[in-house]
Amino acid sequence: MTSRWSNHLHRLPALLFFVAAFHLPAAVPVESWLTIADLRQTISPQTPIAFAKAAAIAQDRIEIEDTTTFQTILGFGSSLEPTTCSNFWRMAVADREALMARVVDAEQGIGMNLMRLCIGTPDFTGDPWYSYCDVPPGEADPELKRFSIERDRTYILPVIQLARRKNPDLLFLASPWSPPGWMKSNGTMIGGQLLPKWYPAYAQYFVRFIQAYAAEGIPIYAVTIQNEPGVDRARERNPKWHYPSCRWTGEQERDFIRDHLGPALRQAGLKTKIWCYDHNYNVKGAGDDPGLAYPRTILQDPQAAAFVDGVAFHGYEGKPTGMSIFHDEFPKVPVYFTEGSVFGIKGAVELIERLRNWAASYNAWVLMLDDQGKPNNGPFAAKYATVALHTKTLKPEYLLDYHVYGQFMKFIPRGAVRVESRSVGDAPAQVAFRTPDGHLVLVAANPGAQERRFELRWRGQACATVLPAKSVGTWRWPGATQ
Repeated sequence: MTSRWSNHLHRLPALLFFVAAFHLPAAVPVESWLTIADLRQTISPQTPIAFAKAAAIAQDRIEIEDTTTFQTILGFGSSLEPTTCSNFWRMAVADREALMARVVDAEQGIGMNLMRLCIGTPDFTGDPWYSYCDVPPGEADPELKRFSIERDRTYILPVIQLARRKNPDLLFLASPWSPPGWMKSNGTMIGGQLLPKWYPAYAQYFVRFIQAYAAEGIPIYAVTIQNEPGVDRARERNPKWHYPSCRWTGEQERDFIRDHLGPALRQAGLKTKIWCYDHNYNVKGAGDDPGLAYPRTILQDPQAAAFVDGVAFHGYEGKPTGMSIFHDEFPKVPVYFTEGSVFGIKGAVELIERLRNWAASYNAWVLMLDDQGKPNNGPFAAKYATVALHTKTLKPEYLLDYHVYGQFMKFIPRGAVRVESRSVGDAPAQVAFRTPDGHLVLVAANPGAQERRFELRWRGQACATVLPAKSVGTWRWPGATQ
């Protein structure tokens, strides 16, 4: 009997397939991709695996419960601020086109679909600071007769327009670092506060900006009132720290949105959304970081809240759980993460935590620096971004973070919904989503020096998999069995 069966062992895989196909639910195939820190693999397809019925439960596992859902993703991306745009513009046309495709096209690249723009100049620029309505010292322009985006035409507008050609579904968020200096308490773009008498003019400044960019084929999806409104760089004695900034209180932003900007956008027939706050997710205020009291002040006013579509957070102070604390208090208000790059495999764990704490979007800050960390007139020295421009060859280098971001952005499209997922035992940090086309996507990160073997469990089925040391993995499978 034994010898007769041994003669047919070579047919066992086919027999098992027959049994699975006609007597058991079809095995659900699982695709996967991997990026390793040493770049031996970069968003590389792995050998497919499949779910199967499993009675025993592994000690180390990730459990997916896709009937429990959380936030809906608006998008992922970075910034097209002056530094990045100028580096794009230094490249040959063909290289520029190819790089942009690899940034914003999901098939040719990693599919960034939400980009942050600057209303005027931020600290990362090679040009002198400017707003769109600068006047000589001592003068004012309440009717905005000198308003112009002309200085953006040199390289900023062309690069943003290129991005939209490569991905027509790209959305744009825009933030100012300062109002025009003549509107402020100290007469300069460096620090100070917006004077209340200029609130109406500043609301129209936003309207004019949105209209001007729309005329260039760049629709603005959302604006924030002020990048990091707790910061006033004029207070710094060392001029190194002097860059465009403007200090607001929660009460001031509330009044500006409620009485000026919100009504001005409606009167102009603009659909651009308002995201308030745009600062760190620390819970309690300290120093330049106002904390959750700031957006709470705005949203506790029903008239102001009626104009606010979301709250924007940065990640330089506090912990991602600050966003969950805010969500628990205002569960109907979307939470967006608008600034804070993550780096390497440990950065992937940080991004996972932000997504697990209700962030409906993610924007890194500064997409591309050159290999000297330039251009950068601001005080924050930076040497590393998502892409590097080599100054001698003017060719781009796709750094580790480009591929790490791709493990998320390429596979989690707009409209994906986060679903419940749990790491048990020694399973790695992870986050899971259901995509609009019905797939389930899991992203996990292992920054450790040892591989992590674990079981992936879903709807009573399981499959064994492994995440190598210092790597990020993405798994995708159909969300409904046949």
